[in-house]
Amino acid sequence: MADLQERKLKDAQMRATINQKLVETGERERLKELLRARLIECGWRDELKAYCKEIVQQKGLEHITVDDLVTEMTPRGRSLVPDEVKKELLQRIRTFLAQQSNM
Repeated sequence: MADLQERKLKDAQMRATINQKLVETGERERLKELLRARLIECGWRDELKAYCKEIVQQKGLEHITVDDLVTEMTPRGRSLVPDEVKKELLQRIRTFLAQQSNM
């Protein structure tokens, strides 16, 4: 059990370190821009926008909060991200980490 907790702690520390490097170098912003562009290109944004409108029409604007909308849309939004986009981002992160370890 202690091993599992240690591993979780190490994983969290590793994620924090990677995120810090991404932020410090400006790569995080570049990755966000790439993601934004790819999601628009593949129609993800339009599809989610239509889904949002559908939810509001079903529940009524007076009966739904922004939090309700986010809760309902998040799983759908995540599942609609194309695998190619996920793979591209993951590859970019791996390349970035490889370059960082060579410095």
